[in-house]
Amino acid sequence: MEKTKNENPLGYKKISQLLAGFAIPSIIAMIVSSLYNVVDQIFIGQSVGYLGNAATNVAFPLTTICMAITLTISVGTAARYSLYLGQKENEKAASTVGGGICMMLLFGFVYAILISVFHEPLLRAFGATDNVFPFAAEYTRITAVGMPFIVIMNGLSNISRADGSPMYSMTSMIIGAVVNTVLDYIFVMVLNLGVGGAAWATVIGQVVSAVYGLLYLRRIKRVKLEKKHFSLSFPQMGKTCLMGMSNGLTQLAITVLQVVINRSLVYYGGLSVYGQDIPLAASGIVMKINAIVLAVIIGIVQGMQPIVGFNYGAKKYDRVRSVYYLAIASELTITCIGLAVFQIFPRQVLSIFGSGENEALYFEFAVLFMRIFLLLLPLTGVQMISSNFFAAIGKPVRGALLSLTRQVFFLIPLILILPLFFGIMGIMYASPAADVISFITVMIFIIREMRLMKKMEGAENEG
Repeated sequence: MEKTKNENPLGYKKISQLLAGFAIPSIIAMIVSSLYNVVDQIFIGQSVGYLGNAATNVAFPLTTICMAITLTISVGTAARYSLYLGQKENEKAASTVGGGICMMLLFGFVYAILISVFHEPLLRAFGATDNVFPFAAEYTRITAVGMPFIVIMNGLSNISRADGSPMYSMTSMIIGAVVNTVLDYIFVMVLNLGVGGAAWATVIGQVVSAVYGLLYLRRIKRVKLEKKHFSLSFPQMGKTCLMGMSNGLTQLAITVLQVVINRSLVYYGGLSVYGQDIPLAASGIVMKINAIVLAVIIGIVQGMQPIVGFNYGAKKYDRVRSVYYLAIASELTITCIGLAVFQIFPRQVLSIFGSGENEALYFEFAVLFMRIFLLLLPLTGVQMISSNFFAAIGKPVRGALLSLTRQVFFLIPLILILPLFFGIMGIMYASPAADVISFITVMIFIIREMRLMKKMEGAENEG
């Protein structure tokens, strides 16, 4: 009994209780985080119309690039932290946290400066039309201020979760989202400040979350942080980035995908009855709605990561497998519910975000895009959890490559090829086709890894 009390509960507590305890707060935190953009879309759509929604869609790649930076650093830091705790290397764990926080501050502020300087050519490259650009530029100039706080708030959220405080992680995200939502209503609907008001509401919410997250450093549980732990070292930075590379590359791939989709929709939309702006606005709405479901999957991944990392480090391979299987079952349940809603009630969901001029054409395209593009959403979730599983067990290169299969290796080429034969409809059908191919690919690697763990488990038992 005394031994159990002194052990980390990640190594002995029931898997279902652990995953629920870590994943549910993480899911809530990720959904709340995704609501920053969704809430903006709702208020902008209702007050400005679909051109405002198209503007936030064009600006959104800048946020996903920021999230790629954030996840690379924060997930890498949390993964190394969990592995070191499992190996009882507490000094290395503390240095990992301190170095990770220094990286967050450095990269966050550098990225904000780059956006401020280069936002105009970037927005044009991301597909902004002449009608959309003024709204997108105003939104981006303001949200650039909040980029360092996005990195900090998400980074501290991952660290507190890996430290065994998932509720604190969740609370830090909820506080900022509540502030954002309240200020969105005041700035956009009451003061009529348009996209600029929505942008300022977002930034203020991010600042509040970041400050609350930083307060956790005074109460971190598993290690004792000292001034010497807060330093930057290129070898340690490289190790951290390598561990978080799977998540970061996934986000970066999403950015590239967004740009390719935006530019393809503008081009092929211009050749269709829908025009350029309707596909750009509608696809942005669908992507933001889908981001809520993906936030659930990412929450499951983040809840799974410290449990998998600790038990793999402690060579408890049966527990590692159990966590993975339960995570997949949870993901399939959630995504199947989401898929049913998207297929049965697409117009009702889309109506929340307003419409604007050409309402009939707008909803015709938006409903088609939602139903077809998200047709095999459950397979997307399996691919995401499986690729991140490899990062959690200390095989980041394999995880990174697998994380790129759907977005980069399959989906982007299909988006470029299929419209040559099927026009704008080809863009929609590219997504389910990529889901099938990437699912088969990742399952081959997972089956091999599970067999390898059973062999290592047998060797441990014999030893």
